[in-house]
Amino acid sequence: MPTYEYECRECGLRFERRQSMTEEPLAECPECRGQVHRLVSGGAGFILEGGGHSQVNRRADACSLEQNGKTCCGLDEHCGKPPCGDNE
Repeated sequence: MPTYEYECRECGLRFERRQSMTEEPLAECPECRGQVHRLVSGGAGFILEGGGHSQVNRRADACSLEQNGKTCCGLDEHCGKPPCGDNE
């Protein structure tokens, strides 16, 4: 559920509310009961779903163990398999 930011036109209070995208915007300030308007913000980002992995700075023979101290499957030693996401 997204978080929306509001500002009261009467007292200037700025606050956030988690609301469904289909829910109507709030109209009343929780402090002074004045009229509020929803602000446009940059948001917090997005989440990619699926089994793909980033290919940035990655060689075919590279293992994340050397870069992060753990393999892509969470081991702290080489597992003898190609890096996750590579064709076997």
